Amino acid sequence: MILEIAQIDIKSGFEQEFEEGVRRAPPLFNRAAGFQSFQLRKVVELPRRYQLVVRWRSVEDHVAGFGGSQDFLAWRQLVGHCFERLPYVEHSSEVFGWFKDEV
Repeated sequence: MILEIAQIDIKSGFEQEFEEGVRRAPPLFNRAAGFQSFQLRKVVELPRRYQLVVRWRSVEDHVAGFGGSQDFLAWRQLVGHCFERLPYVEHSSEVFGWFKDEV
């Protein structure tokens, strides 16, 4: 499993429109081979910065699969006009994890 972490800075005043666009995006991602889940997070210290965290089976599923698809173009049509600049995207794989037991 791979995490795609996209740091997305949004133009001032476009935060709500961006969030609404992301809420409409699940069908676009669901059709992609290897897609597992996504989560939108807002950075507390920088309220116009978001992190889109997407779980993929592999980097190839994201880059060659979804990234080259009509659904990716539709995703960008939903939210791309809200971007201050192009997102900064990294892929990571887990090395170690520890989770506190819930009591």
